Amino acid sequence: MKLSAVDLSPVPADGTAADAYRNTIEAAEQAERLGYERFWVAEHHGRGDTLAGTTPEVLLGRLAGATEEIRLGSGAVLLNHYSPFKVAETFGALDGLAPGRIDAGLGRANGSPAVDKALGTDRRVRDPDADHEEKIEAVVAHLYDDYPEGHPYADLSVPRSDAAPPTPWVLGSSPSSAALAGGLGLRYCFAAFIKPDNAEAAFERYRDAFEPSRLPGGVDEPTGMVAVNAVCAETDADAARQRAVAEASFRRLRRGEVGPRPSVEEAIAELGGAPEPTPATLDPGEWPRAISGDPDTLAGLLDQLAGRVGVDEVMVQHAVGDHADALRSHELIADGVGLTPR
Repeated sequence: MKLSAVDLSPVPADGTAADAYRNTIEAAEQAERLGYERFWVAEHHGRGDTLAGTTPEVLLGRLAGATEEIRLGSGAVLLNHYSPFKVAETFGALDGLAPGRIDAGLGRANGSPAVDKALGTDRRVRDPDADHEEKIEAVVAHLYDDYPEGHPYADLSVPRSDAAPPTPWVLGSSPSSAALAGGLGLRYCFAAFIKPDNAEAAFERYRDAFEPSRLPGGVDEPTGMVAVNAVCAETDADAARQRAVAEASFRRLRRGEVGPRPSVEEAIAELGGAPEPTPATLDPGEWPRAISGDPDTLAGLLDQLAGRVGVDEVMVQHAVGDHADALRSHELIADGVGLTPR
């Protein structure tokens, strides 16, 4: 199994964005050493006091200089906020900084009305799916210089290395995003930590809709990855205690509360006790929002979930209260899965 990671650059308690970025850089360097396939960073807006990951394109430039082999990408850049040409220029520049190892993870998401207004985003798009599909195609065409002669954009170029251009991925958490990815013949990553109940249906839609890609950078057969919230510790019980942070954070989000992640102790107090360890074998159809375990347990759980959706790569997203615990979790997961260190 291939293993990857996505990082949201959470701002530590009593810390700043500078601390968050240092932690993300350290996590990327560690992921490269441990043998992770790729390291992505996310885009969230309007929560700068808790999530510093607002501009993947800026952070990826720094990560390009801190790493040498691991693939780097966006999980995701939110296309509904931007011009496809500008996004393509950004990823072309990143390819110049890290030749041949950039992933252009393309997604969409609306923020609060204030966030969308501040970003100049039109929330009243008549057909959001068609608009998103058109923007994805445009990004790919710019990245691969694929506009035909006579097209208004045919003479535009983006910066690039002489290695392979950035690889396009469609990211989403719904069957509609899966169908879009399949129809375009592009790679698909499903965010199971957002809507776990949709995971199996989404990949079924992806395969049903799939057509060998007519786009450069596409694929001839379905190619996917599933992103899960997972935390690993030396024992199942210790890992479940760490998972309390994710569980409590999700409850806060549902109540509309935003703020720094709670500590393990705060999370357990909010939940009324530590969560039960994730069972080593999940029931059919059971897909927890977050999973935990020791290295063997977690490796087995990741294998089960990947098998259900028919992929051979899992991306780990975590909500862990302490940065050192997060690094240790990534190390133990790598050990359990059997990654080969670089």
